[in-house]
Amino acid sequence: SGKSTLLNVLGLLHRPSDGGYRLGGEPTADLDERGRAAKRARDIGFVFQSFHLIGHRTVHDNVALGGLYQRLSPTARAEAADRHIAQVGLSHRRDALAGTLSGGESQRAAVARSLMGEPLLLLCDEPTGNLDSQNTEAILALLEALNADGMTIVVITHEEEVARRAGRRVVLRDGAVEE
Repeated sequence: SGKSTLLNVLGLLHRPSDGGYRLGGEPTADLDERGRAAKRARDIGFVFQSFHLIGHRTVHDNVALGGLYQRLSPTARAEAADRHIAQVGLSHRRDALAGTLSGGESQRAAVARSLMGEPLLLLCDEPTGNLDSQNTEAILALLEALNADGMTIVVITHEEEVARRAGRRVVLRDGAVEE
């Protein structure tokens, strides 16, 4: 309880009822809706538990869609999409329709899409929930590498094994933070 609120506040979808936070060193409290949307598009990647892939479009199209919000050129979008698809081990499914993917493949496509634009902050809601152990390890290793390169990553999980790998762990219980 409280995880959706936390993700929504960190993702600039909701305003905190008290206090505020800085993203990329900039305060977010005074941003209007347009400013919040621009900052979200430029600086935040989302991995949703429900994927939000467009079933009648290819994996490549779904991943490249994330680059529209960063205003990348079509060539830059295509190259970045291919790079991120490879990072999550889906190159062999690049041209498959998203509606034909397994749950684990859909999860990895969603992770690839979230990386378009190289966000400062990556918000992940159960990013390994549909993955087998091999792909869980691969995605966690990717997240750890991105974090080592300076990306802030927030992972919401109920999986103890995933939580143990975090550099910093915060527990939400009944809407309150316990560290």
